[in-house]
Amino acid sequence: MSNFSIFSLARNAMSYHEDWQKQWRSPTPKREYDAIIVGGGGHGLATAYYLAKEHGMRNIAVVERGWLGGGNTARNTTIVRSNYLWDEATHLYEKAMELWEGLSQDLNYNTMFSQRGVMNVGHSLQDMRDIERRVNANRLNGVDGLVLTPAQVQGIVPIMNQTSLRYPVMGASFQPRGGVARHDAIAWGFARAADRLGVDIIQNCEVVGFQREGEQIVGIETTRGTIKSKKIGVVAAGHSSVLAEMAGIRLPLESHPLQALVSEPVKPIIHTVVMSNAIHAYVSQSDKGDLVIGAGIDSYVGYGQRGSFPVIEHTLQAICEMFPIFRRIRMNRQWGGIVDVSPDACPIISKTHIKGLYFNCGWGTGGFKATPGSGWVMAHTIAQDNPHPLNAAFALNRFTSGHLIDEHGAAAVAH
Repeated sequence: MSNFSIFSLARNAMSYHEDWQKQWRSPTPKREYDAIIVGGGGHGLATAYYLAKEHGMRNIAVVERGWLGGGNTARNTTIVRSNYLWDEATHLYEKAMELWEGLSQDLNYNTMFSQRGVMNVGHSLQDMRDIERRVNANRLNGVDGLVLTPAQVQGIVPIMNQTSLRYPVMGASFQPRGGVARHDAIAWGFARAADRLGVDIIQNCEVVGFQREGEQIVGIETTRGTIKSKKIGVVAAGHSSVLAEMAGIRLPLESHPLQALVSEPVKPIIHTVVMSNAIHAYVSQSDKGDLVIGAGIDSYVGYGQRGSFPVIEHTLQAICEMFPIFRRIRMNRQWGGIVDVSPDACPIISKTHIKGLYFNCGWGTGGFKATPGSGWVMAHTIAQDNPHPLNAAFALNRFTSGHLIDEHGAAAVAH
């Protein structure tokens, strides 16, 4: 290392990083933008980035009521996969997977995307029939997938208890290209890249109303004043139905807390993601060594970002049954994220009857894994005022036409 580099490092250390360049600006809101994205999580930031990059729009704002990436982006278990059942969902999630695979290079930011594989364990003959059906459907759509025998499962995850379970392991599906990524790196990477393309990222700016002129959206009312725009995309996860109500739209969504826990760090011991729908639990190990453990959604409707003892107890019972070696590991913390669940367990990425107003919501427990694909198709929908073929099936009117896409089985438990 040169003397200049040593001096520069020491100088920045002594300045408490005050001289470091900020990753994105904190601008004052303009009076008007060509497009506004409501929601500063991964999906909203990705939408703004692709609007700027793919569609040449530069006068864009992202408004976030709290801090950037502080909602569901910071409250999930970071699983990435594309092995859904129906064609429409599979193609959308596979587009996201393809973007994930080049995202660090595209954003020039390390997203820490680790393709360690995602395993979904089967505990009954019906589980295995469902697994074989889904893997075959995936292969027909060009998505990687394998059906594993119990011996193959043991070879990949030797610490798993297979025989003395209440639900014995009868096999599993496995998507080798699946894995995990770093949630805050996704938010920061998209934010920095969008900012460099001229996007204004405005934090601590809560939307309290929408302005309309007849059936045309013309702006939003916020805690920092009125901001005008004739194109507004709402990408606010669990609070989408609240914002829709402000605009006079009723969305077919329920918001539920989804819980997760993180253990103390341990040496590398599990090298893939293991999910079990039957016992509603899944686990992976982070780069720091924490065990990241997730559960199903709470059955009650609510906006609480906290856990509940019955769900935590049930989840840890299941994890300890599958992995007895984990019984003595201590849990460091737990949290809840707010997921908006649609009737068919698929998202809404759609225009509305109000011209210029678009919604991207209803991802349920599958939001994080779709982040880049969601932003990519939402950007197209806003810029062209028409859906991309990948999200055309996810229009809001499917709930009146009856063209539902039932992904409850494949969506299952994993976030």
